[in-house]
Amino acid sequence: MEISCFSSHLGWATCVLVLALLLRARRKGSWHPRMSPTDLTGKTAIVTGANCGIGKYVALDLAHRNARTILACHSRERGQAAAEEIQRATGNPNVPLRIVDLSNMASIRRFAEQIRQEEKRLDILVNNAGASGLPFSITSEGLEKTFATNYLGPFLLTNLLLDTMKASAPARIVNVSSFVHFQGMVNVKHLTGEERTKNSHETYRNTKLMNVLFTKELARRLQGTGVTANSLNPGIVKTQIMRHFNWLVRLLFRITSIFLMSAEEGAASTIYCAVSEEVAGVTGKYFDSDCRLMLPSAAARDPGLARKLWEESERRTGLAESRGM
Repeated sequence: MEISCFSSHLGWATCVLVLALLLRARRKGSWHPRMSPTDLTGKTAIVTGANCGIGKYVALDLAHRNARTILACHSRERGQAAAEEIQRATGNPNVPLRIVDLSNMASIRRFAEQIRQEEKRLDILVNNAGASGLPFSITSEGLEKTFATNYLGPFLLTNLLLDTMKASAPARIVNVSSFVHFQGMVNVKHLTGEERTKNSHETYRNTKLMNVLFTKELARRLQGTGVTANSLNPGIVKTQIMRHFNWLVRLLFRITSIFLMSAEEGAASTIYCAVSEEVAGVTGKYFDSDCRLMLPSAAARDPGLARKLWEESERRTGLAESRGM
């Protein structure tokens, strides 16, 4: 069993390494945040998962552009350290920390209410936070934890902040997905753990497909409001995303990570969708790690599947009830 497990992980690591090298070789670096002159003075942005990795570099860029940059983090200690670091690096004191647990719908509702009370506007929402490798677990609200964290949480948060964003239009919603959504599938029974995925890898792939489907349907519903929604693949990035896996997977990832994109490089496509002039007015699209438009998977382009997922997500998050549906 141990030999079989090792072979499986070694094969996974080899595939990641080969793909990372291919992406490195293909990457043209056609856009860099420094290429964008966008100034965000007077604008407000929220970045989830902003205490480390891609999220922190996205927040750093937005703060450099003079935005009021709200760090939405689970850990107060790590979030505060990130806020202070960003303030020092940018000279922008307007980088507050707000606490939210994206796996908990009650926490998200409290966070959204706080934002609505404190903020007069919201111009950019970056749904970046995510988890992989979590063991199967059902939350106190009856949701499977990874699906709640990666998909249902961002779904609810975005919907609760839409009125503020519409009043601030033009505004942008950016959802961080992944190239692994191409291997994903949608089963709404996974959201509550009524049916289980085979493993955490499949769970992660499925949540990333849901992110793209959510973005497509959200963009459709927001037509004419001045609020856009796009999703993206940041690439294969050296972050803390593997911290919940076992020691062997973490070791293999660390070995291969010398060939991966840094978190700063991986933040480029997210920043591109959030601030670039080229994406102004563009909505419902999917961008690759080189900031180029590309078609997502066939499943991600299925409007019927997107609507079904949306309706089930409203039900599972209690959003339908709050809207009197």
